[in-house]
Amino acid sequence: MGAQIAAHFANAGIPALLLDLTADIAKQGLARARALKPDPFFTASTLRLISTGGFDTDLDRIRTADWVLEAIVENLDVKRALFSRIEPLLADDAIVSSNTSGIPIGALADGQSEQFQRQFLGTHFFNPPRYLRLLELIPTAATHPDVLARVSWCAEHRLGKGVVVAKDAPGFIANRIGLYGVAEALRALEHGEYTVEEIDAITGPAIGRPKSATFRTMDIAGIDILKHVAGDLAARLTDAESARAYTLPPIVTQLVERGWVGEKTGKGFYTRDGANILALDPATMSYRERQAVRIPSLDRGGESAAERVKAMFSARDKAGAFLRATLSPLLLYTAEIADTISDSIDDIDRAMQWGFGWQLGPFQLWDAIGIDAVLDAATPARVPTLIEQLRAEGRSTIRGDRELPASVSLQILPAADARARIVKKNPSASLVDLGDDVLGVALHSKLNVVGEDVLQMLHAGVAEASRNYAALVIGTDAADFSAGANLMLLLMEARDGNWDEIDLMVRRFQQATSSLRYADVPVVVAATGLTLGGGCEISLHGAAIQAAAETYIGLVEVGVGLVPAGGGAKELVARASASNAGIRPDPLRAAEAIFQTIGFAKVSTSGTQARELGLLRESDRVTMNRDHLIADAKATALSLARAGYQRPVPPQILVGGESVEAALKLGVHLALRGGRISEHDARIGRKLAHIIAGGSLPHATTVSESHLLDLEREAFLALCGEAKTLERIQYTLKTGKTLRN
Repeated sequence: MGAQIAAHFANAGIPALLLDLTADIAKQGLARARALKPDPFFTASTLRLISTGGFDTDLDRIRTADWVLEAIVENLDVKRALFSRIEPLLADDAIVSSNTSGIPIGALADGQSEQFQRQFLGTHFFNPPRYLRLLELIPTAATHPDVLARVSWCAEHRLGKGVVVAKDAPGFIANRIGLYGVAEALRALEHGEYTVEEIDAITGPAIGRPKSATFRTMDIAGIDILKHVAGDLAARLTDAESARAYTLPPIVTQLVERGWVGEKTGKGFYTRDGANILALDPATMSYRERQAVRIPSLDRGGESAAERVKAMFSARDKAGAFLRATLSPLLLYTAEIADTISDSIDDIDRAMQWGFGWQLGPFQLWDAIGIDAVLDAATPARVPTLIEQLRAEGRSTIRGDRELPASVSLQILPAADARARIVKKNPSASLVDLGDDVLGVALHSKLNVVGEDVLQMLHAGVAEASRNYAALVIGTDAADFSAGANLMLLLMEARDGNWDEIDLMVRRFQQATSSLRYADVPVVVAATGLTLGGGCEISLHGAAIQAAAETYIGLVEVGVGLVPAGGGAKELVARASASNAGIRPDPLRAAEAIFQTIGFAKVSTSGTQARELGLLRESDRVTMNRDHLIADAKATALSLARAGYQRPVPPQILVGGESVEAALKLGVHLALRGGRISEHDARIGRKLAHIIAGGSLPHATTVSESHLLDLEREAFLALCGEAKTLERIQYTLKTGKTLRN
């Protein structure tokens, strides 16, 4: 865990010193972190920002550290002993913290000097720290307010964390609530009325939770870890009722004793038998084929998470009975202990959103279901004071009309929408006045696929911004910027042989991306999550990209038997040409790199790594905190505008001609002969080589953008007529995977 935390500091560009018992052990820990999947590092080069050392030989190196973060074994005495060694070496303004999930922070500080205690707090990173946003900060009574403020700012702005402040109570916030819910689900399983599959179906996306739901999440986290953390909570809670709540059913002990502790041992609540996934039958403690889940209320779709939860909670089927039996006590318990774990119900809701991936935190769930409905289902012996006060005021919800506020006032798109600052709107996108003379194009369809509605709004956005604004930002509040073009529409047109219609679609897309490049005002694209195919091409044509740290961007059209046709290949060739301005080298090396990026459908593993693929320029920026992305993009756009932005002059692009095309096609031929690609892969590769080389030109020369766009469009149309391409598109639409036919 310490190595992964160090990795994330390095991801943020902050040099880190990783110390362990010896320098060799520290190096081994770093190597193990490097081998983890998913990768805790943004790029392989990030590793250079981490140095290693041992406690005995290198501890004095912390004298220059701004923040000393302890993440050693969960043992109070061992941690205290290390703090005693650290204290004389700390700079006067240094921060020192403990990454613990269970030990009281106050107990860790006991016995240290007053100065140490002013500098000290708890920092509970959730694992894996790169991917889970939650960071719980736990100050003690002695922690100086400036220390808490400095850590909060650094964590939110530099590390991209969702920060909540927790009280020094057992389990802090997220584990205290999350494990209570896990224990309730386990007890429901123990009673034998529900299967593992049924509980996971009920507690997953249907109620706004991750796909891994309950038991798959336990397998990933480790059932032995679950047992340890729950046991620690049961031991530390002083009242018998709370202690019993965290005493897990015997099935957990049975699984641990058998070594069936989840994914790391291959068996848990699920296991694999070849390609099949088997589920545990608790009655026999054996595995069986997964059973289909047929519960009527699970089939509801097209509603918000709040609407689905309310409907399912009241449903007279197994899902409704389960939620009334397990969710009601969880919500009551959260209301009962709220003031002992946090000063803010907002932080409680955020902790569950950021730490456990819930769309709705506990108090949002109270409001979605309604206070009376929860109490009717739970029939509690006593009503929590918080709820009793609200009922006395005649209120049926906790928040009333107040939504959960953003952790920072930077989630601009929904705020503008709420203030009726919509300039224009269609089902897939909107023009939104973002304030400060900046217009936004907000994408809001499923996966933000690029179709005619999006193209219309891009054209409208450029026209409106050029007339009445200083800059344009393109972004989304969804997790993913865009999964690419509308493949279903393309498949339908290709099957019907509507080639003129497809040609018009491609031309329209090329016109839209070109309009972004040559707008009179700077266009900044706020890329995040999946930014694939057409979404990548939109991004490439902005004056700048403001990418979220977790941006997975790539030109992936070959996966569905096509090539980029919205200017993606053209843009990479143009960038390579611009980097060689003033000289005429053999362009084969650049062409090979571009061919690999597109031909292997490479997708960046982070916003930072996208630079290595040529999909982000050095001048493009990366935002660590997703909540800040639109605001950062807006700031970048204003900066370009205030610097006197002028639209670029269309370039003359250096291409290699026949010699480069021949070399690329030779590589394709050798891959085909070697059995590494199929004949259809080779056909796509030859089309791609033709585009990158600039066509069958007799020698290296310069061409216009329109020349390369014509080559893209011709290749795209030709491949749309291939039966194997249509098979690939259909397979991807059906399965979400790629077919290598």
